[in-house]
Amino acid sequence: MPRFLLFFLFFCLATPMWSQPPTQEQLEERKAKIQLEIQEKEQLLQSMKSKEKSVVSQLMIQQEKIGLKEKLIKTTEKQTKLLSNDIYVNQLKINQLNRDLDELRKDYAEMILKSYKSRSEQSRAMFLLSSQNFLQAYKRAQYMKQYASYRKMQGEEIKGKSKQLEDYNVKIGAQKSDKEKLIAENEKERQSLEKERQEQEKIANQIKKDKGKIAAEIKKKQQETKKIDAQIQKLIREAIAAANKKTAAAKVKANPKTTTAAETKAVESSAKIVLTPEGQLIANNFRANKGKLPWPVEKGVVTLPYGDQPHPVYKTLTVHNSGVEITTENGASARAVFGGEVTKVIKLSPLNIAVFIQHGDFFTVYQNLSSVNVSVGDKVSTKETLGKIRTNGDTGKTILKFLILQNTTYNNPASWLYNM
Repeated sequence: MPRFLLFFLFFCLATPMWSQPPTQEQLEERKAKIQLEIQEKEQLLQSMKSKEKSVVSQLMIQQEKIGLKEKLIKTTEKQTKLLSNDIYVNQLKINQLNRDLDELRKDYAEMILKSYKSRSEQSRAMFLLSSQNFLQAYKRAQYMKQYASYRKMQGEEIKGKSKQLEDYNVKIGAQKSDKEKLIAENEKERQSLEKERQEQEKIANQIKKDKGKIAAEIKKKQQETKKIDAQIQKLIREAIAAANKKTAAAKVKANPKTTTAAETKAVESSAKIVLTPEGQLIANNFRANKGKLPWPVEKGVVTLPYGDQPHPVYKTLTVHNSGVEITTENGASARAVFGGEVTKVIKLSPLNIAVFIQHGDFFTVYQNLSSVNVSVGDKVSTKETLGKIRTNGDTGKTILKFLILQNTTYNNPASWLYNM
């Protein structure tokens, strides 16, 4: 087999494995989702403006909204580019059809002219009668029949290609119209984005007037957060110790003669959870769902992401977060992101109840609850309601703080939760 043919076959077989660009339908679906998120953030922002004294969170929501607007514009640009490519390809097909039709019409006209010149029955009869023998007469008769059939086929082909050309012209007209609409839509979104940026600047200027007060509030909140983080670490260590003690006891019970005191002590004193086969299975299932876990609230937006980041206004101030803060609707409930066992239900402060759920050697923590529906030892399933999230009386905000840990190591929830 020639080398170029082998390469061609390899190319044809390999092509489906490559990632395909998104279709118009996929882009439209993505755009609709972004628009819905923008609406949710707008509703949340309006609710904050009517209730909250501080405007720092308003600025953060505004930044989220601007980010979504920018995504929307980029998605629309991709749609426009895809349409332009389709229009280009269809125009090439139209050009080729026009060339084919010109050639077919030319051939057909010549054929009709020849037929006209030899149209009389007498000339056809003479053509047959002038044959030297029967075989030649038969061949001439067959030729005349094939000629008539070919002429009919060419006529049908002209009709078919004319219909194709008409369809492509209609299609390209609709595509051009869609492209114009997308360009107009994008221009409208760009104007809207500019207004959002002006609003962001307005909020930022308002915040700068209360710089000292806000900076003090941030430092105070960070100190409180550190205390709560230290408390959570202590509680997690207690949960690990309790789980390992339980595992050690089960091991002794199952193998009383072969389990030594040293082995029991090693399990009990381990800084990490010593997993049973069942616990290992749960941990593996939890890990396998990384990036696919549901959010701990039905609806909400991240108002403070994981880790260290500069304050949205005062860039010299570093804000630390061991999990994510999700602002949701008043009266919203927290829900489990995965099946597991409730190991702690505790008040971290007078107004902050937390629920700890164990998933093998992983823990999820749900903070800032005003009431709970579960107790220690309960087995919970994915999306099961854990309790009501507290609404701050001063700010009017309803915020859930959500943590994921493997033993005592914090993980970024954005890597675990779907589309965060």
